[in-house]
Amino acid sequence: MPNQTHTGSMTIKRMTLALAALGVLGAGGAVALYQSQAAAAGAPQAAAQAAPASNVGNPAPTPVPAPMIALPDFSVIAAHNGPAVVNISVTGSTKTALDGDAVQGRSRGEPFADDPFFEFFRRFQGPQRGGQRDVPTHGVGSGFIVSPDGIILTNAHVVRDAREVTVKLTDRREFRAKVLGSDPKTDVAVLKIEAKNLPVVPLSRNNDLKVGEWVLAIGSPYGLDSTVTAGVVSAKGRSLPDDSNVPFIQTDVAVNPGNSGGPLFNTRGEVVGINSQIYSQTGGYQGLSFAIPIEVATKIKDQIVATGKVVHAKLGVTVQEVNQGFADSFNLATPEGALVSNVERGSAAEKAGLKPGDVIRKMNGQKIVGSGDLPAMVGLAAPGDKVAFEVWRQGKTVELAGVLANAADKQAQAERAETAGGGKLKLGLSLRPLDPVERRQSGIANGLLIEDAGGAAAYAGVQPGDVLLSVNGRSVNSVEQVREVVAKSDKSVALLIQRGDEKIFIPVRLG
Repeated sequence: MPNQTHTGSMTIKRMTLALAALGVLGAGGAVALYQSQAAAAGAPQAAAQAAPASNVGNPAPTPVPAPMIALPDFSVIAAHNGPAVVNISVTGSTKTALDGDAVQGRSRGEPFADDPFFEFFRRFQGPQRGGQRDVPTHGVGSGFIVSPDGIILTNAHVVRDAREVTVKLTDRREFRAKVLGSDPKTDVAVLKIEAKNLPVVPLSRNNDLKVGEWVLAIGSPYGLDSTVTAGVVSAKGRSLPDDSNVPFIQTDVAVNPGNSGGPLFNTRGEVVGINSQIYSQTGGYQGLSFAIPIEVATKIKDQIVATGKVVHAKLGVTVQEVNQGFADSFNLATPEGALVSNVERGSAAEKAGLKPGDVIRKMNGQKIVGSGDLPAMVGLAAPGDKVAFEVWRQGKTVELAGVLANAADKQAQAERAETAGGGKLKLGLSLRPLDPVERRQSGIANGLLIEDAGGAAAYAGVQPGDVLLSVNGRSVNSVEQVREVVAKSDKSVALLIQRGDEKIFIPVRLG
């Protein structure tokens, strides 16, 4: 019998070590296995020795195994909601460089150059050299049906410059789609196909998505219809350098060209976002995907369906991050909030009493941690909405209130400013002289503040809040001086920009 006991003990130890090496058992599981095997082998002495004499009257508590976290089964979501996810094919045209290398790179060197998702990120590469011409494009994307009569949500960049949009369902039926409207600001577009009794996806009604939560994407990466990928929410409220003011959902879901416009589901099978962007050095998946929150997309959709257009609220400030240095300078306990660097004249911000140097800490009671939180909150509001701000000013808290303006009104003002005095300013800039306070705070004696940038200037990388110091080497202090230099230029101008503490030259092609 001693030999059998020794042999059984060695067998048990080998089994326990093998299971532990495979990660199958936790510590509690190994103890329970050993005790049950020992009892079955008739080893009462071993069981008695396992309990110390001092614990006879007070037995040790039974070890509690670590909780098992079950992975979600996405097959039900894919089967139930997959038929409402569509493939979108687009034909159109786009402006492309006449430079030989650039044209060859688009047609042959770039394998995904005709995909609208790829086109969306071309702007981060900077302007192309040479002239431009219209080149036919063919692209693919994704979308999802939100009403049985054929209303479809997708990305604005998927259908940008589209002459013809075709929607393909999972049952292989194809429909010509009408673009009811699109909003480049949020990258949301609404399509309509003539069909009835279509499958639809449920939209999330609660903004309760959590970081670490499992999510699922369905789309057509590289044109491969009904592809399912999964991952987790990496972060919420991400601000990206694309002037969209969208509080993006960041995930590690595999999203690639062609996934654009497709739905992002939670584990309840509800759409929580529209897959919109990736951050990639190669154009392919690298674990950084960004989705438009469905509450943002729904607001845009409702406006487009009701009126055919979208209006956005505007506050009229330029803000920057509050780092530790600013927090120490302003006697802030934590480096949080949005530091106001500029207030537009006549804007809602000026009327509310905001000033350069203010640190906006809350809007309508909602805390602002990063500077990107403020434009995201304004983007979710509507023109005419009343807003209340908690501001840190000169070492104390100040309460301010105002009414948000219409961004379209600001755009109209910018266009009137560009055409005032004859001859359209081809740069796409809205300019004004620096006021005395701005000169003193920035240390810039001369120049023009760029209140808004669009068209060629925005494409070249000019940003609102920059200070224009010179054009083609000539110092400028008035809009008329800029017009004079631009009028004498043919194809492009060189702008000297002050951005923060840096001075940079930015070439801008006229047109």
